[in-house]
Amino acid sequence: MTCKGRASHFLLIPYTSADHGCWAFQLPAYTEHFSCIAIDLPGSGESDKPPGPYSTDGHADQVAAFLHAIGIDNAHVAGMSFGAAIGIHLAARHPGCVRSLSLHSGWHASDGYLKIVVEQWRTLATTLPTVADVVIQAIFPWCFTPDMYVERPEFVETLVEFVRGRPAQPVDAFLAQTDAVLAHDASAALGEIDTPTLITFGARDVVCSTRFAEPLKNGIAGSEMVVFDHLSHAGLHEDPETFNRATLGFLLRQRA
Repeated sequence: MTCKGRASHFLLIPYTSADHGCWAFQLPAYTEHFSCIAIDLPGSGESDKPPGPYSTDGHADQVAAFLHAIGIDNAHVAGMSFGAAIGIHLAARHPGCVRSLSLHSGWHASDGYLKIVVEQWRTLATTLPTVADVVIQAIFPWCFTPDMYVERPEFVETLVEFVRGRPAQPVDAFLAQTDAVLAHDASAALGEIDTPTLITFGARDVVCSTRFAEPLKNGIAGSEMVVFDHLSHAGLHEDPETFNRATLGFLLRQRA
């Protein structure tokens, strides 16, 4: 696919189980500078829920095809967690389509620790009433700091209500997405990325901790890294002001 054209579009790829609404705290800031497109991946939100298998490289091809179908040949791209895993493959497989790449709480290849955490989520998905319950009871505690639960319980409740208000994800689609998480390995793709790249982590993240920082930073030539000392996996929700300031700083430098 040949990709050229406007550089002012910004594509936002969500994390596991989430739809485009996961970028709600970023869009007001980002849309001041970019034409933003926050997507629902297959299996989530209002997109179709085809049967598996899903894969991160397969989703990358689908995202590239989507951009082509809507007439956008070149975009800044950001991915959060699962979205970052997809973003790695997108930049490697369709390099002309990616003006800049922002990888938030991402990882290059699933290791034993990440796999056992995700397997716990999968087990709970077959026992809890809904996938929303899995997100709230099993995934949220891995994504936020204990401080947020203790000091800002009302904010936690706001996030809970938000998740319950989003389009429901079927269990089989959740399991297909997590299959893709378990199988993700973009180690060989890192060296193929030749676009300005920002990598961010929360220092208090356990799931996608800074153990993945060195492989990503060394694997993607010229990449930049920001570590948020006070945040965990979902810093974009827990402290959007800090997250937005750091990520916009990078993006505006690329646009200039």
